[in-house]
Amino acid sequence: MFDHLEEVEIRFDNLGVSLTDPNVISRQEEFQKISKEYSDLKDLVEAYREYKKVAKNLSESEELVRSADADFIEMARQDVLDLEAQKAVLEKQIKFLLLPKDPNDAKNVLLEIRAGTGGDEAALFAAELLRVYLRFSETLGWKTDVLSKSDTGLGGIREVVLLVEGKNVYSRLKYEGGVHRVQRVPATENAGRVHTSAVTVAVLPEAEEVEIKINDKDIRVDVMRAGGPGGQSVNTTDSAVRVTHIPTGLVVFCQDEKSQHKNKAKAMRVLRARMLEAEQDKQNKEVSSARKEMVGTGDRSERIRTYNFPQNRVTDHRIGLTLHNLDRVMEGDIEGLFEALQTYFQAEMLKNAAIHSR
Repeated sequence: MFDHLEEVEIRFDNLGVSLTDPNVISRQEEFQKISKEYSDLKDLVEAYREYKKVAKNLSESEELVRSADADFIEMARQDVLDLEAQKAVLEKQIKFLLLPKDPNDAKNVLLEIRAGTGGDEAALFAAELLRVYLRFSETLGWKTDVLSKSDTGLGGIREVVLLVEGKNVYSRLKYEGGVHRVQRVPATENAGRVHTSAVTVAVLPEAEEVEIKINDKDIRVDVMRAGGPGGQSVNTTDSAVRVTHIPTGLVVFCQDEKSQHKNKAKAMRVLRARMLEAEQDKQNKEVSSARKEMVGTGDRSERIRTYNFPQNRVTDHRIGLTLHNLDRVMEGDIEGLFEALQTYFQAEMLKNAAIHSR
């Protein structure tokens, strides 16, 4: 492994030199490609260099234990213990950095939230969940844009598609896909009984145009007047757009913008993301059936997480984690949940890599 890392370190240094070469800088496509590879290797090379430094210090401290005066031996032994612990942490970090990367991690995300079982209560929670993701995105400086939304007229949402743009968005949000179950007493419940409802979330990496080519002849674009809840008119122009991809039957509807052109552009972004996800599912059936798996039927039993309001409790069932700060979670304070999920799935990847290397 470390012979390979020496080669990686040399490659990293050579890339750094290339990035200062005027000839490379003048060729934007090549410069961007080299910049990406340099950035991808940076964390690994830095961890490896720190590992080499710790290993050198450890060797020197072990030598001191063997040769030092009695007065210094205890101090040298403590140094050995500290450095061994640092070395073990760095080894684990390097092993993780060497794992195959998810090619979607750096992508922007289309987050689809839909009310499932539970009627109006599910729609209200869908709106609250949208607010959670908007607030979390704001704390990280991510840009958000609602591509399409269907309101219930009671403050709830039947469905919404949210575009989230920023650094490594997919790597942070990808574990949110699935059924989110909520348990609470609805405002309309006079008897004080706790109701259970569900909301589905799908997390789709945004597809670039170069990844998914859509021929004009393969799509049908229907234009219509935008409508609000209960058939209420939103505007008096034919600005709503429905895009149908004829070969796959995928349909996307957008009406949030007053411009027909803008609605079509948003619909095409959603369509490309869904087509990319479908193509990746086809190529990686053994890994995931992504959106279908995430969304399920919207039934309460297919939950990945439960939000229990009477007990101020949130539980992620995949990793057995329970937190008693639901009030903070609903304000967008979900970093703790995300970190726990990332740690768990990273550990699973390392475990699987170790099994396959035997």
